[in-house]
Amino acid sequence: MLDNEKRIRAVFDEETITVYQAYRKKIALPALEHQKFVPPFKMDRMTWIKPSFLWMMYRCGWAQKERQEFVLSIKIKREGFQWALNNSCLSHFDAEIHNSREDWKEKLQNSPVRIQWDPERDIHLEKLDYRCIQIGLSGEAVPKYVNEWIVSIEDITPRCKQIHSLVPENIQKAIELLPKEKLFSSS
Repeated sequence: MLDNEKRIRAVFDEETITVYQAYRKKIALPALEHQKFVPPFKMDRMTWIKPSFLWMMYRCGWAQKERQEFVLSIKIKREGFQWALNNSCLSHFDAEIHNSREDWKEKLQNSPVRIQWDPERDIHLEKLDYRCIQIGLSGEAVPKYVNEWIVSIEDITPRCKQIHSLVPENIQKAIELLPKEKLFSSS
């Protein structure tokens, strides 16, 4: 599935893998309190999980973008993550993978998980020469994520802001505070 340009880098152990999401206070605080997503989180909407910390920082602007002020570190079961990968479809047509555009469209419509490969980012949020994965959960995947896969939810917003503040002053210290991601293998 992966080539040299596409990599899943993450914090993981034998049981769990960490993914990131950013939300507004109204969704983040109840999720932290209940250790799962509860209303106003909507189970009928696609939700994107990202194993790459720096891609999440790019997406949420170091927790400064509107409606993304809280960055959550979510430990999920590896078996759930693997289920997502096994039940996924690329969000775009790829002639090397799909037999035809029609086959891809049908698979996309029937898949509860979408995979997108975006340029990975460095600590300055500049593009790197390889891609990282984003996983869009919809349909049956969302209740599985919320009710079966989540092991813990942590607010890492202060850490994100601390790292961001150190980038111009003490880049080495900022790098030391980054999560220790490594190349993920599903085996």
